[in-house]
Amino acid sequence: MHFTQKNALEKRSDFRKSLNSKKLLRFPGAYNPLCAKLIAEIGFDGVYISGGVMSNDLGLPDIGLTTLNQVSYRSGQISRVTDLPTIVDADTGFNDCAKTISVFEEKGLAGFHLEDQIAEKRCGHLDNKELISKEDMVKKIKISVNSRKDKNFLIIVRTDANTVEGLEKTLDRIKAYEDAGADMIFPEAMKDENQFEKVRNITKGFLLANMTEFGKSKLLNKKQLENLGYNLVIYPVTTQRLAMQGVEVGLRAIFKDGHQNNIIDKMQTRKRLYELVEYEKYNTPDKNITDFSTEGHE
Repeated sequence: MHFTQKNALEKRSDFRKSLNSKKLLRFPGAYNPLCAKLIAEIGFDGVYISGGVMSNDLGLPDIGLTTLNQVSYRSGQISRVTDLPTIVDADTGFNDCAKTISVFEEKGLAGFHLEDQIAEKRCGHLDNKELISKEDMVKKIKISVNSRKDKNFLIIVRTDANTVEGLEKTLDRIKAYEDAGADMIFPEAMKDENQFEKVRNITKGFLLANMTEFGKSKLLNKKQLENLGYNLVIYPVTTQRLAMQGVEVGLRAIFKDGHQNNIIDKMQTRKRLYELVEYEKYNTPDKNITDFSTEGHE
């Protein structure tokens, strides 16, 4: 397979080094491996795999219905097609943080994030979430830290406390999570620059900002997040939203018109698709059946 030059250990090591720069790392969400290849080709810093996107892809709501097997299998497929580091949403740890971190390390992921909701979790930008205690979350973090084999595997801890307990208790939880060994804090559903800044002021380590559309957070740009001192930003559902909107518009046009001629200009061409999946890398000298070329295709 002509996918990557780096192994998982190298990806994680390089990821750790990049986090120490002043640069804000940008990780768009990938809903499949082909999307991850496009993220890499365009020049982003990494790939994010959203639990919500995974649920959506299975036709399910994001309420804790997906399993470790489902998420890890798809995550492994996505992470292996690019040299970029890939981080994954591990929800609440799938009831066994030690096993979960072991599986994701084996699948080649560069890190995962755990959240402090109960197992019957909700999307981070929905109301009526329920949290586990700060003490129970600290235990889960310590289990994760002690279970990883590669010290460069990033343990990101997400807190959903802002919309449940308020900002002050959120800050208190963040301090406890850092003390328990979290490598990066993911404060979910921050409302605006002021709240993002307050989190930065009390944290010692790396910070992740979630810029998801149609949610509770104001959408901040790269420069704003850099000025606030954040290290990584995710755009978790963006690519799936773009894709599904395009698919819906196209299908409705075919249903109405009886053909696809009016939407051809909205499609990725065969030539572009073949370039992205790198057909020509699979050529074998003197073997016609594998003599691939993107030339001659539109």
